[in-house]
Amino acid sequence: MCELYSKQDTLALRGKHIGPSCEIFFAADPIKIVRAQRQYMFDEKGEQYLDCINNVAHVGHCHPEVFKAALKQMELLNTNSRFLHDNIVEYAKRLSATLPEKLSVCYFTNSGAYHGHLSSLIEISPYKFRKGKDVKKEFVHVAPTPDTYRGKYREDHSDPASAYADEVRKIIEEAHNNGRKIAAFIAESMQSCGGQIIPPAGYFQRVAEYVHRAGGVFIADEVQVGFGRVGKHFWSFQMHGEDFVPDIVTMGKPMGNGHPMACVVTTKEIAEAFNSAGVEYFNTYGGNPVSCAVGLAVLDIIENEDLQGNATRVGNYLIELLNKQKAKHTLIGDVRGIGFFIGIDLVKDHEQRTPATAEAQHVIYKMKEKRVLLSVDGPHRNVLKIKPPMCFTEENAKVMVDQLDGILTAVEEAMQAETQSVISENTPCRTKMHKDAHVELLSDSTNDPTENPSRKRNGMCTNKHSLLSKRLKT
Repeated sequence: MCELYSKQDTLALRGKHIGPSCEIFFAADPIKIVRAQRQYMFDEKGEQYLDCINNVAHVGHCHPEVFKAALKQMELLNTNSRFLHDNIVEYAKRLSATLPEKLSVCYFTNSGAYHGHLSSLIEISPYKFRKGKDVKKEFVHVAPTPDTYRGKYREDHSDPASAYADEVRKIIEEAHNNGRKIAAFIAESMQSCGGQIIPPAGYFQRVAEYVHRAGGVFIADEVQVGFGRVGKHFWSFQMHGEDFVPDIVTMGKPMGNGHPMACVVTTKEIAEAFNSAGVEYFNTYGGNPVSCAVGLAVLDIIENEDLQGNATRVGNYLIELLNKQKAKHTLIGDVRGIGFFIGIDLVKDHEQRTPATAEAQHVIYKMKEKRVLLSVDGPHRNVLKIKPPMCFTEENAKVMVDQLDGILTAVEEAMQAETQSVISENTPCRTKMHKDAHVELLSDSTNDPTENPSRKRNGMCTNKHSLLSKRLKT
């Protein structure tokens, strides 16, 4: 594979010319990826990595049908949507057919549908503003995450859906008491960066009822979890039943299989209200002929290769394997997920559910050494997240779990040896600690004393409290 620069030169040039806030996976030991195919990625040395995290390459990296569709249209025309062209209307028609009937009006954009770094968007995203100055604007109200494993209302609660929805009702009432109105409620249909959280059944229906009663609209974010990732349904919000239909749906990332493409879909009534405001919507690249050709190819592939069925079959098999690992490993507190959206919550103890943040960080580095790519997320950075391309196979699942099994075994043995060493220090007869079981500080390359540690992701430094800045040596 031809390279312009050596890995070290690439790193040096990145440090010189790319903004320091642009993060990189596995910062202590980054990978240089030069090509990819389906569910595999390859570095500059030709080493193959199993990709368990790229939900953007939805139908598989460099799918030939996506490439052909883009090339064919690029040879003919690419321009903006102010000219009439069949691709944009054909894609809008096909996309609308996957949604409930009332969601029929599309606004195309490029890249993440509402993602970005406008202050107005950062202000409504705790994931963003809590990593900066942690200043919440008075017009923003943050509802508790409907997490039944680690949240306020857990699996032993008789009705966690109603309890969590009631928290939203209280927020609305408090806002009204303070003279404020409610514009909208926005949430991922399943929380990804929030820790792979699946809301309890009935939660969204009740929240939508309270929000609509207050005059607001319900926005479902499908940017990471849509396009059949859950298997049974094309959209994750559809898991909640036919009686729940959001007013606005945002989508992106997998939409173009890596090609920058995104969309906001809404009702005719909301679209007409937006138009009556007198502001024209125009996006230079949104809905261009090439992007729509790519999007149509992605829809065809999902159907023709039965990728939703694959997500169900392989996803169920993977969850079954992981639950067996949960019974075996004390580090695994919870396995949750559906289809190809799965989280493994690592804990130091099952009773307190103390997040095993340092251990999770260590695991993803060790998995990388085994040529399996995983990442961590969640507010405590302790949830291993699995969101592979939709062509992921049962064989891939077995390989991933076998490697994880070996690494967790080594980590738990190291933790046990460390515990025994501490105990022996307080007894007359000291037990010799296993020579490979010790704790090692992360390389200085991952720690910047001027930087907010909670901002780091996927192999970069994490929260520095307790053991969070440490990495087990196994």
